[in-house]
Amino acid sequence: MTIIKNYITIFLGLMSFITFAQENKDDTSYKKRVLEATEVDFLTSYYSQNGDNAAVSGGIGTEKLTDATGTFVVAIPLNEDDVLTIDAGVSAYTSASSSNINPFDGGQRADPFVASSGASSSDVWVNLTGNYSHSSDDRNNIVSGKISVSSEYDYFSLGFGGSYSRLFNEKNTELSLSANVYLDSWNTIYPFELRAFGNNGIGFFRPTEITGNVNYNPSFTEFDKTNRNSYSLGLGFSQILHKNLQGSLALDFVKQQGLLSTPFQRVYFNDVADSFIEDFQLADDIERLPKSRFKMAMGGRLNWFVNELITVRTFYRYYFDDWGISSHTASIEVPVKITDRFTLYPSYRFYNQTAADYFATYETHLSTEEFYTSDYDLSEYQANQLGFGVSYTDIFTKMHIWEFGLKSIDLKFYKYDRDTTFSSSIITAGFKFVMD
Repeated sequence: MTIIKNYITIFLGLMSFITFAQENKDDTSYKKRVLEATEVDFLTSYYSQNGDNAAVSGGIGTEKLTDATGTFVVAIPLNEDDVLTIDAGVSAYTSASSSNINPFDGGQRADPFVASSGASSSDVWVNLTGNYSHSSDDRNNIVSGKISVSSEYDYFSLGFGGSYSRLFNEKNTELSLSANVYLDSWNTIYPFELRAFGNNGIGFFRPTEITGNVNYNPSFTEFDKTNRNSYSLGLGFSQILHKNLQGSLALDFVKQQGLLSTPFQRVYFNDVADSFIEDFQLADDIERLPKSRFKMAMGGRLNWFVNELITVRTFYRYYFDDWGISSHTASIEVPVKITDRFTLYPSYRFYNQTAADYFATYETHLSTEEFYTSDYDLSEYQANQLGFGVSYTDIFTKMHIWEFGLKSIDLKFYKYDRDTTFSSSIITAGFKFVMD
């Protein structure tokens, strides 16, 4: 923790120095505030998914999951130049696949395609982020810094970072630089049947109930380190090309080190005889992946304001990493303003990727391999997403809740399908309030 405290102290010191250097104490002329009044956003969503390739049960089994989230984002103007933003969110989910970390603690027969009703079937994720931004007097320099913390039952993350943006060419051109660090730690939870064979295990818990290979004796060792550090660097360039056309480019680098495997995701080997209890196959091992990963992504946006009613927003990104995955993402959104207050948002997104070098399907890996996973998020697949949204905007904030006027409401729905068995849908709602 001493190292973390030193990082934070150095970071805050640099932010204070940059902010002080950018202030112009001789300028006593009127300045428009960066943010005129406190704004409050309430965001909520409901997500559901299904599929038959759960990583928790080695690439087979139900992937059914539901998740409900609620987030408050409060932006507070500290003065003409500075804004403090607080982002607090809670996410609660129920997961059929993660419930099978221990498939034997429910009241029904253990089966990878049936959710267990045990303790691992649900969880709550909480997050708190604070962001401070400072704009120079001419509004051409923007510096920001943030600190975040998030936690769930088996995971804790501390993050901090900052960004710098420079506008020039009469604010038609913008360059930006951002950097972030995340220090994460796992509370390692292993598949239930493997725990007895770990570092302090004393043997299997229900040996008389095993069918198939009754001499179940997996060669399982626990992870020696349970931390993961992620470092990211982002470069951005934005340019107004025409009064109706704006483009931007982005380049992102991410380096991860530490425990990059998920401890409770099973793997089944082709060269090891199968063992079962009830209808659930006992794990041969857990997912094991390299302790480092480098990612790189480059992409661009092009927004065309066709007229006062229609805008076309396009996006493309190419991604690759040193695990063998490369991907292409392309999307288009066409906001259509149907009245002064209502806008429709139809959208489409295409995605495809190659498989990681360490991925193989159920019972395809060999026990002699060094790295292995059957997580279909690392497989080769193609996906399509259709979306539709509607927004309501009232710049005069006629509707009020206490001292806050309702500025906008956004509702959106997305349907996502992979060319595997996986599919999902999400509905989101956002409400923006402004203090009068």
